[in-house]
Amino acid sequence: MSRRRRAEKRRIDPDPVYQSLTLAKFINKLMIGGKKATARAIIYEALTRFAEKVKAENPLDAFEQALDNAKPSLEVKSRRIGGATYQVPVEIPTDRRTAMAMQWIINYSRAKPGRSMVESLSGELIDCYNNQGSTIKKKDDTHRMAEANKAFAHYKW
Repeated sequence: MSRRRRAEKRRIDPDPVYQSLTLAKFINKLMIGGKKATARAIIYEALTRFAEKVKAENPLDAFEQALDNAKPSLEVKSRRIGGATYQVPVEIPTDRRTAMAMQWIINYSRAKPGRSMVESLSGELIDCYNNQGSTIKKKDDTHRMAEANKAFAHYKW
């Protein structure tokens, strides 16, 4: 991390099917070993299954709703003050909220054993859309930690 200036954000192209930047970022996060075509195939199949299950006519709107449900708004950061380390609750910037939600959805999808990635990803998206499941539990735990340490909020920097 540079101390001189902020790193500039790279511009990515929207995905070819839905023309969405959010979906393009999700594809890039899902991709392993540079296999973008495989990641796209997984995402598009999972989105069609997800849209069928939640009975949504537009899969992209349903995906964005599921992602919004998974986005955290607060987190705790360690701050060392006078020999003691406090967990200070801080508000999360918008880009980081989206990135955290995407990473949680992908990680919990990969952690489900015995099913294909398409099945587990569509299942995790359905759970997020319905405000339940592992990703939503992680978000609630993050919020609970921030709420429990609200007394240290004045140490925010």
